[in-house]
Amino acid sequence: MPRYLVFTLHASLAAFGGVAVGERRPGWDRPGRSAVFGLIAGALGIDRTEEAAHLALDRGYGLAIRSDAAGRMLADYHTAQVPPADRRRPRLPTRAAELAEAKLETVLTRREYRSDALHLIALWERAGAPHSLEVLDAALRAPTYVPYIGRKSCPLALPLAPLVIGADHAPAAFAAREAAAPAPEQCLRRTLRATSGWVAMDAEDADSPQVQRIEQRRDRLSSRARWQFALRAEAILRTPPTGDGA
Repeated sequence: MPRYLVFTLHASLAAFGGVAVGERRPGWDRPGRSAVFGLIAGALGIDRTEEAAHLALDRGYGLAIRSDAAGRMLADYHTAQVPPADRRRPRLPTRAAELAEAKLETVLTRREYRSDALHLIALWERAGAPHSLEVLDAALRAPTYVPYIGRKSCPLALPLAPLVIGADHAPAAFAAREAAAPAPEQCLRRTLRATSGWVAMDAEDADSPQVQRIEQRRDRLSSRARWQFALRAEAILRTPPTGDGA
């Protein structure tokens, strides 16, 4: 029987960032793959400069997300320092390079957040996984770096409460984790009127007639050092499958 590590992601404010270009920073209605494994890397104590370790995490595990409460979208405005626009100059490769410029200007940026979003996350090992699910479970229970959802201004509002579960497929693992949820999470679910809706998972693992559509998300890590992300096919399942899919 397949094994899954299932945990909760909830924050009063969460940032599920999409493709960030220019002064508008849009957000998704659910966490991205890079965000989930960034949180796990922080829990394990992996530094941002450890490129090989980040890539091993991304390649070593499958991912599914059950969206129980998408949360309410809201926007906030931030100021940011940037070099003056100059079409004759090549685009600077990193944020650090921008801030190292002698002359900087201030711009206003719009950033999207989600309030009271609640999601369940499931991971399973693939060939070459760098850590067992038990190691990830222990790291999430006692993280090295403080976990947050998207931005440091978005701390967790509930414990992650990870649980390793044996189940026929990811939706069944989600149902088992919900049944075993700690009392504060159960209370929150009633308050938010959270319902187990659709499941989004890696398309390569979604062998199920319940797949309604395939979406493309640019959230698969290519280079942590250069902040580069590749496209990933994600399957959307509306109801729990009856077959033996992941």
